[in-house]
Amino acid sequence: MTDETSFDDRAAESPILRRSLHDETVARLRDMIIDGRLAPGDRVNEGDVGRRLGVSRTPMREALKTLAAEGLIENVPGRGAVVRAFTRDDVFDMLEALKIIEQEAGRLACARASDADIASLRAVHDRMMQLYAVRSRLNYFKLNQDIHSGFARISGNATLLWAHESIQARMKRIRFVGNGSEDKWAAAVAEHEEMIVALEAHDGDALAEVIGRHIDRTWVRVQDALPERASAAPAEEPLAS
Repeated sequence: MTDETSFDDRAAESPILRRSLHDETVARLRDMIIDGRLAPGDRVNEGDVGRRLGVSRTPMREALKTLAAEGLIENVPGRGAVVRAFTRDDVFDMLEALKIIEQEAGRLACARASDADIASLRAVHDRMMQLYAVRSRLNYFKLNQDIHSGFARISGNATLLWAHESIQARMKRIRFVGNGSEDKWAAAVAEHEEMIVALEAHDGDALAEVIGRHIDRTWVRVQDALPERASAAPAEEPLAS
């Protein structure tokens, strides 16, 4: 199993909390979906997967309900719980929405965030870079997602944060796939470096620009791994700002 130790430096400054069985089961299943051990379209056999995780059917069922609410699992008649498979159209639409939300979150964060908020996000970024240096891909990805959520969190707009989280939950596997090769991963890292510099400079327009560019390139990075539809957006089409 993948090491699930949290690498968030902020954890060192807070009490150690024991996660509930439900939370731990959800986290493990989510990781299995993100890194492809449970692939899109796979049926999740409660008994088999539960034995692998060392839990009974009851916590498995409750965890699957949570992941269904997040949009990572769907219940298919005759098959039961199945890992949701997104088409190109689905992903394009979600990335388009995330681009709009994250760009505005970045502008608001630059205008409203405290120095402590920005320092906290810089600490997450720096730890993420350490994980990139040792190629700890899944743990890097978790902090990467914390940074994207962090822009929304420090924007000071709770509704914007809610909207961002509801879409990002569905995009975890897709965004993970986007860093599947060394060159793609390096390009994404360079864009994150630009983001944190713009945030520290309180330059909302610069942050919005690099976020937009980052998400446009995310689409280019992931689209070949997705099933096509007749109406799928072409590779060169930029996402609307």
